[in-house]
Amino acid sequence: MKRPSIHRAWIVAGVALLALVGAAGFGAVPGVLVTPLQEEFGWSRGTISLAVSINLVLYGVTAPFAAALMERFGIRRILAGALVLIAVGSGLTLFMTESWQLVLCWGVLVGLGTGAMALAFVATITGRWFVRHRGLVTGILTAGGATGRLIFLPLLASLVVWSDWRAAALVVTLAALAVVPLVLLVIRNRPEDVGLRPYGVPDDAPVAAADAVPTPHPAAGTALGVLAGAVRTRAFWLLAGGFAICGMSTNGLIQIHFIPAAHDHGMAEPVAASLLAAIGILDIVGTVLSGWLTDRLPAPFLLAMYYALRGASLLLLPFLMDDTAHPSLLVFIVFYGLDWVATVPPTIALCRQHFGSAGPVVFGWVFASHQIGAAIAATTAGVLRDTTGNYVLAFTGAGLLCFVAAALSARVGVHPPTPRPSVGSAH
Repeated sequence: MKRPSIHRAWIVAGVALLALVGAAGFGAVPGVLVTPLQEEFGWSRGTISLAVSINLVLYGVTAPFAAALMERFGIRRILAGALVLIAVGSGLTLFMTESWQLVLCWGVLVGLGTGAMALAFVATITGRWFVRHRGLVTGILTAGGATGRLIFLPLLASLVVWSDWRAAALVVTLAALAVVPLVLLVIRNRPEDVGLRPYGVPDDAPVAAADAVPTPHPAAGTALGVLAGAVRTRAFWLLAGGFAICGMSTNGLIQIHFIPAAHDHGMAEPVAASLLAAIGILDIVGTVLSGWLTDRLPAPFLLAMYYALRGASLLLLPFLMDDTAHPSLLVFIVFYGLDWVATVPPTIALCRQHFGSAGPVVFGWVFASHQIGAAIAATTAGVLRDTTGNYVLAFTGAGLLCFVAAALSARVGVHPPTPRPSVGSAH
């Protein structure tokens, strides 16, 4: 039987990308709903930010357990279930009238669903299905979140203006559900399930130990056991510390508070949402390029550079906010957008290099620190805005912390280096 010209790994990666785009839809909602919820219910930005923070924490803490659950029960089941949970959570927000309902639906249910589809899922897909081009595919899948923001943000912002926030929540519900059939039809747990080898491994070559099928263990035990070993290493704390600051300076700050901050300066919400979507466009370019560079340059060097450049851009942001998208602000959008999630491919690579087959689960815990940092920033920025009337302290503080992250990343080191794949070998 003639083998298909396109390796199944690329089809799996394509559906995984669509799933990540669907999940990212609800991640785009908080930024466009902060002001409408405040106006309709009278909730403070601090209260709304608290619900977002719970979402962000669960999004991160769920990730390592989800990675272990994928080892135990398979990618397809966990991924389909996560999409359904996102749809249920976003759909129930249509009926909320109290702030605790916002916390339950938006915070808990959607936080758990999106957490199961976090970047640990990307590490699992690339670790099982790819040997050659892992860094590049990691960058492409990571950019799925940016693609989701690109697709949903202008649409959601326009729906909020033309209708109300409930229409935006309904769109997200339908988008998440639409991906479920594709996941069930296409996604398989491993290449061996369909008689293939990981992409880049010749048929007559053994699969490397880091890519071998692990012995099943209870998911919680696996996640906690991996954490117990990882916390004894210097590399884990350096990666987790830097990634916590990454979350503070992206998801927790810009993703949640950029649109409200622009609105404070008189900018229309659809315009601000379009700028945030532009960051998503550039994020795709930056993340894919970062994945390509991760296959070629030392990951610690890349991380340090990304964090330092991001810090410089955030320090300038308070001086650039205005009621229009003037050229200086557009320069920030370009610069910051290219850097948004560029940190992910080198971080995943370092987890794989330092922790081998446990790398995806370790990255799940590192990503948990990212989301804890994001949650701290989301609440702190909201409280600072309520207290001072602006976001100056939030933006400048995040910028300074990025330089700390750069210093931490430079100290990680590469150990052991992962050889690039070549014809006739497993790697």
